[in-house]
Amino acid sequence: MELFKIHRTIPFMKYALVLNLISAITFALAVFFIVTRGFNLSIEFTGGTLVEAKYEQPANLEKIRESISSLNYSDFQVQNFGTAEDVLIRLPIIEGKSTAEQSEEILSALKAQDATVTLTRVEFVGPQIGNELYQNGLNAFIFVIIGICLYLAFRFEWKFAISGIIANLHDVVIILGFFAFFQWELSLAVLAGVLAVLGYSVNESVVVMDRIRENFRKQRKTSVVEVINSSITQTISRTVITHGSTQMVVLSMLFFGGPTLHYFAMALTIGIWFGIYSSVFVAAAIAMWLGVKREDMIKTPKKENPAEEILD
Repeated sequence: MELFKIHRTIPFMKYALVLNLISAITFALAVFFIVTRGFNLSIEFTGGTLVEAKYEQPANLEKIRESISSLNYSDFQVQNFGTAEDVLIRLPIIEGKSTAEQSEEILSALKAQDATVTLTRVEFVGPQIGNELYQNGLNAFIFVIIGICLYLAFRFEWKFAISGIIANLHDVVIILGFFAFFQWELSLAVLAGVLAVLGYSVNESVVVMDRIRENFRKQRKTSVVEVINSSITQTISRTVITHGSTQMVVLSMLFFGGPTLHYFAMALTIGIWFGIYSSVFVAAAIAMWLGVKREDMIKTPKKENPAEEILD
């Protein structure tokens, strides 16, 4: 589907140097903040108390959050699970306060709002389990990156493969840099969002690089820069439709999904915009800097008998 047709080739690569310098600085800042400030890990990673509450009617999550906030808790999560009457509350570890004391405190606060509420489960999640979750999440992240690197290496010749890998790592590191700088809570949902962005960004880079490779074979008399510019221009309509529709869904989660989906949607929003940017100005530009040329795409046919070639 082509929403609109652009008749003039847009000179994207004319601004590649300046934008690549901005990308390099942004990437370096992201790494700096990750190393110096670290992440604000959720209680899924640091450990805490899980409390399940049951209501006789659909629970009002906002009122529950206000109630828990009044007890001076600042890092907690409240969400539905299963039905609208079931609520899962995650509380951080408070020094000098046991799990039983926390659950009694929460129950009293909730009963002040609704006397029908009951606690169906109270469980302590130790830091060791949190560390295992963190390690498993990190392993999943590393395996996904390795899989994508292998996919790009097999699908494209090395200049495109390297540029695609750098572009996708660029997106992921910058998302994590935002979370480190603003100290937004890094949870399993956010980690899932970052992994989704990784796949999303790869798809965008592959579309652009596929079109560049195709045009190298069709446009035999145009320069490398012209081929890259025309390829990106040809994919603009698809990019606008795809990312526009995806962004609308993500913004709905960001504004109306509540605290549970807020940072997940935030990671996706940042990833979508940087995914578009990196596929145009990072992946394509790095391929250009690496010296990609038509000969890389078109293999010279081999002579069946090299001896005959010498005699000729």
